[in-house]
Amino acid sequence: MFFKSKEGKEKILKLYNQKLNQLNIVYSEKLLETKFGATNIIITGETKQPPLLLIHGTGGCAPLILESFPNLSSKYCVYAIDVLAQPNKSAEQRLDMKSLDYGEWLLEVIIKLRLKNVTLVGFSFGGLISLKALEFSEIPIKEVFLIAPVYIVNGIPILGLVKMFLPLKKFIKTNNQRYIKKVLNVLFTEYDNFELAFMSATFQNCNMDFSPLPTISKTSAQNISTPITIFAAEKDIMFPGGKMIKRAKKILPTVKDVVLLKGSKHVPSNKEFNEIEEEILNSL
Repeated sequence: MFFKSKEGKEKILKLYNQKLNQLNIVYSEKLLETKFGATNIIITGETKQPPLLLIHGTGGCAPLILESFPNLSSKYCVYAIDVLAQPNKSAEQRLDMKSLDYGEWLLEVIIKLRLKNVTLVGFSFGGLISLKALEFSEIPIKEVFLIAPVYIVNGIPILGLVKMFLPLKKFIKTNNQRYIKKVLNVLFTEYDNFELAFMSATFQNCNMDFSPLPTISKTSAQNISTPITIFAAEKDIMFPGGKMIKRAKKILPTVKDVVLLKGSKHVPSNKEFNEIEEEILNSL
């Protein structure tokens, strides 16, 4: 099971709903049954507008990614997906990262929502899901924007271990805020009290997957024909921006644009998210 206890799940869903209410947006919520598990989706914006799927990263949820992109619904109908086996309202079933299961799952969501010409915006692990979807079937996908995506390159393992995973293990063991702050200082360019509370609750109450992250093969990448824009974070120790841009340009034939977010850690600042949002809106 993903959640360690019923109380832990309740604590996280309380924070989830708190954030959703704070967004102060008009939305509907839909629970879709898929062969991989029930998938919760928050929909905002006019349904007659072009569809955009927003896919959050590890330890995230739909309300948090919606907060980073408050204006997308002015031009798109935004479908913010709660990724499976994450601190949110979707099923707790974890899929195999090495297979195309995450891609097949996302395609099933798109088909069941009856969407065509979809724009995908994937942050972090949401980037892996977006690329897996392209590997599985590009038919309903028009364009993809990836922000500090998983699945193109990985950083130096020892650096991640020392700076992130050891303090994280200490936090899980002791619940001492000093350790989680060390982790967030490595991950986030900036973070607020809510993000601190949500990440603390997540790491204390969820069974997180710390297995090695795969990278896309050159052969699979070269079969992709959908336009892709990549926002890579310069100071991202897990998925280094410079290294990512270099490999992406080499293996992905349809990279439309690459942007190096100067000084950004894995999670960009609000200002950087605003600039990314501007680029997505301008692409229409």
